[in-house]
Amino acid sequence: MANKAFDARYILQYGQIIGIDEVGRGALAGPVVVAAVILNRFIEGIDDSKKLTRKQREYLSEEIILNSQFAFGIATPTEVDIHNVIGATRIAMERAYKNLGIKAFAIVDGLEMGLNFDHECIVKGDAKSASIGAASIIAKVYRDSIMRKLDAFFEAYDFIHNVGYGTKKHMIALEKSGPTIFHRFTYAPVLNALDPSKIKNWILDGKLSEDRLRKIYTHSIWCK
Repeated sequence: MANKAFDARYILQYGQIIGIDEVGRGALAGPVVVAAVILNRFIEGIDDSKKLTRKQREYLSEEIILNSQFAFGIATPTEVDIHNVIGATRIAMERAYKNLGIKAFAIVDGLEMGLNFDHECIVKGDAKSASIGAASIIAKVYRDSIMRKLDAFFEAYDFIHNVGYGTKKHMIALEKSGPTIFHRFTYAPVLNALDPSKIKNWILDGKLSEDRLRKIYTHSIWCK
């Protein structure tokens, strides 16, 4: 659980800090979502969002939104395919920082990624820092809401429960129906379920960019 003293050391040094974290890197479908947060006060109970229940996350998300300045950055499945998930995460982090519109020192969860703003990356920072933990929570709640809305159009994939991750029901739907345009085509379980005829239809409908199509075929067993 986040420790108040952890952020206090950075605030003492930099005056104001931004916590940044992402969610969705391991999902088979949907965007990578990043939040950038400046907490106005310490909020008890903040932790790595993965350690919290849905009810806890949603309660804390409301508290964080009421007591912070925040912004989101999103990288689409297309960008994940084109830039790979690390590159897409970097893009989403830089968008979140820019969207916040405040130039302050950032502490970022994870390993160093070469971000283009003043920052320090902290491994498992979402469990140490209230600012990073807050970012992980509101990013998770926001991304989950996106995926649950998609479920209304793609019920077979069970996005309402798995929010894009590779559960058994999701994998069965991939095998039976193939992926949607919101899946990440360069991820092996999705790539293996791709039907060339579906790709052709997406091309005709203008739903696939040339760069994304090139990445699909670069990864595909069809070219081997």
